[in-house]
Amino acid sequence: MYYLMIFAAVLPAVLLGLYIWRKDPHPEPFKWVWRAFLAGVLICLPVAFLEQFIHVFLFGEGEPTTLFGSTTMAFFVAAGPEEGAKLLALWIFLKRCPQFDEDFDCIVYAVFISLGFATVENIGYVLMSGEDWMSTAIMRALLSVPGHYAFAIMMGFYYAMYRFVDPSRKNAAKIFLVPFVAHGTYDAIALSGSVNPVAASVCMLVLIYFCIKLQRAASRKVHELISSNQQNSGQNA
Repeated sequence: MYYLMIFAAVLPAVLLGLYIWRKDPHPEPFKWVWRAFLAGVLICLPVAFLEQFIHVFLFGEGEPTTLFGSTTMAFFVAAGPEEGAKLLALWIFLKRCPQFDEDFDCIVYAVFISLGFATVENIGYVLMSGEDWMSTAIMRALLSVPGHYAFAIMMGFYYAMYRFVDPSRKNAAKIFLVPFVAHGTYDAIALSGSVNPVAASVCMLVLIYFCIKLQRAASRKVHELISSNQQNSGQNA
């Protein structure tokens, strides 16, 4: 049973990683995407300590009991530290990666770092869910892990825009702000049901709708970068 739980927790990240890797017009060496994944795993522990510190600073030993409190927690306890750590890991990784030579590489490596983080997080949630582990694994496979995947695509896309197209302050800011806002909004919707049980069902529907829109936006960014590469290749042919 234990191995089945681990498999269910890891599978969504594996499938999403393979998907984006195959989308790459010039796929990165497996050795380097695996290192990016491990970089995402390694940031989990320091992020957990940072989140705990911020949580205690803002809420003490308790949990938020209002929508304002849950929204604050979503953005500043979860989204801020997690997306900040992913960006720092991506920046360090790309500086040291000899394979980093194309714009789509930014998306690929951002996704694998994010999926490394999401995998550890997912294993923790599934193992701690007890007898309800299957429903937890399914819900997180459909919402949470794809969420991390989409946040990473946003980060990678704007990193590529800044690095290869327009190194403006606006694009630099978007590298962090776009995934931060998307992640914070996701968590704010998810946590709102815990402080207002009456609205929990509505919050779940809103969350599902938000996730669909999020995945569509991420897909557009992927295809926008691929189309741009194809056009540039055609012009250079």
